[in-house]
Amino acid sequence: MLKSATVLGATLVALSLALPARADSPTADTVVATVNGANITLGNMIAARMSLPEKYQALPDDVLFKGLMEQLIQQTTLSQAADKMKVKGDDLAIENQTRGYLSTVYLDSVAKAAVTDEGLKKAYDAKYVNATPAKEYDAAHILVKTEDEAKAIKAELDKGADFATVAKEKSIDKGSAANGGSLGWFGAGMMVKPFEDAVMKLEKGKLSDPVQSDFGWHIIKLNDVRSAAAPKFEDVKEELSGDLRQAAVEAKLKELTDTAKIEQKGDGIDPAILKDTGLIGK
Repeated sequence: MLKSATVLGATLVALSLALPARADSPTADTVVATVNGANITLGNMIAARMSLPEKYQALPDDVLFKGLMEQLIQQTTLSQAADKMKVKGDDLAIENQTRGYLSTVYLDSVAKAAVTDEGLKKAYDAKYVNATPAKEYDAAHILVKTEDEAKAIKAELDKGADFATVAKEKSIDKGSAANGGSLGWFGAGMMVKPFEDAVMKLEKGKLSDPVQSDFGWHIIKLNDVRSAAAPKFEDVKEELSGDLRQAAVEAKLKELTDTAKIEQKGDGIDPAILKDTGLIGK
């Protein structure tokens, strides 16, 4: 037994010495293929994967690796062929695409850095907690097609007719008519402008004169007014994140353009010349 174990151990050592040394860990610069001497690297493949829609990124690793390899090889052969026939316009298009890509990468980083827990909390407090509460309105209406109809209904209501009953009988807005004309609670910006303006001028419990909108003629009754409750932080977190990103991007653009040395030299050039694709060989 001892002799057999010794022989086995010696054999394993010999086999291990005969195997090639383990390669260093792959890096972004590791060449995975060459096409007519042009290298395709592991980094090229990783970047290509990152540009794919999520559903394709979820493919099995071996399938994705093979597919990206084939794609990059095909693109390389095609680009090499195209390089021999490209015109000035092609170089300019590549230049514009590079400019646009780098601009997007930079602004994405600015936007991402702007969204922090502290920033979100400050934005929430400023927009909802410390700000003057917005108003909400509880109103009802009767909608008809003509001004004459609206005036007749207003006269009827002024004489004491029940608003809800008239709404059920005569309003062409059948959805609210079923509820006596009630529209429930709403805030600024939720109704068409003429209707909203009329509501905001009304006193609680009062009726409007006929109001025209794109839908027809309204007689409006303002039932109540209240201060809108601040929404929960989680419900507006995405909205606040968008506000922070937009503000950061706008501020950075202003900062960069204000400090850049910019000289516009297009004066005197006919704008119609942009249609002259012959200038760039197209």
